[in-house]
Amino acid sequence: MIHELKINSAKVLRGLTDFLIDRIERRGFGGVVLGISGGIDSAVSAAIAVRALGADRVTGLFMPYAASDPLSARHAQLLARRLDLELIELPLTPFADRLFEEIPMHSRVRKGNVLARLRMICLFDYSSSTKRLVLGTSNRTELMLGYGTWYGDTACSLNVIGGLYKAQVRQLARYLKIPKAIIDKPPSADLWPGQTDEGELGVTYALADQVLYRLFDQNKTAREVIDDGFDPRVVRRIVRLVHVNRFKGQLPEIAHPDI
Repeated sequence: MIHELKINSAKVLRGLTDFLIDRIERRGFGGVVLGISGGIDSAVSAAIAVRALGADRVTGLFMPYAASDPLSARHAQLLARRLDLELIELPLTPFADRLFEEIPMHSRVRKGNVLARLRMICLFDYSSSTKRLVLGTSNRTELMLGYGTWYGDTACSLNVIGGLYKAQVRQLARYLKIPKAIIDKPPSADLWPGQTDEGELGVTYALADQVLYRLFDQNKTAREVIDDGFDPRVVRRIVRLVHVNRFKGQLPEIAHPDI
């Protein structure tokens, strides 16, 4: 049986805006800055921030690379107009290409990780210069599967959607009236031409949500999830991803020698 993972969008939105207001005031910062990719997760995060703080206290950075899909720019600009949000475009190509010249990288994953970390450098530098906290845009599904660059797109000061599965982010997006073109397009980190999240993960978000919900919300074993009718290969892959990437959600281990 498919679990709908339904949320009370109005109630969830109130809780998330209250959380953001409280943390910004408690830490004494003036607002937030976040990366705007043209995708659904950053769109929902930005919309929540504008609801909580007002558009004048939210800044979006759009950080494309030469190989980025032009549609990303159009969707980022569409969102900024819809939210009346300041959007600063900061192309990464000059910085990234110089690094790629000095350190040849034949792996698309390595290059993608560099781009993700360059984006976070820009966000945290802007945070430092404007006293605005960096708002993360990773959802719960991505965080649990470890689908993100450590100290790249997973690095942030606050995250308002990290407790929501991808399906729940979609529900909230519709409630917030995020442009349909952004909601409906295939999720992508836009790290190289044709790159999609689900292509890299090897499983759809819809399926991952269902398996993760059973494993961690219903506390079922992998065997029980398989008995529910899910493909054993998919369940084993998801369990493996959760296990091998768990370190990404933890602080670095520090040795405490006997001095």
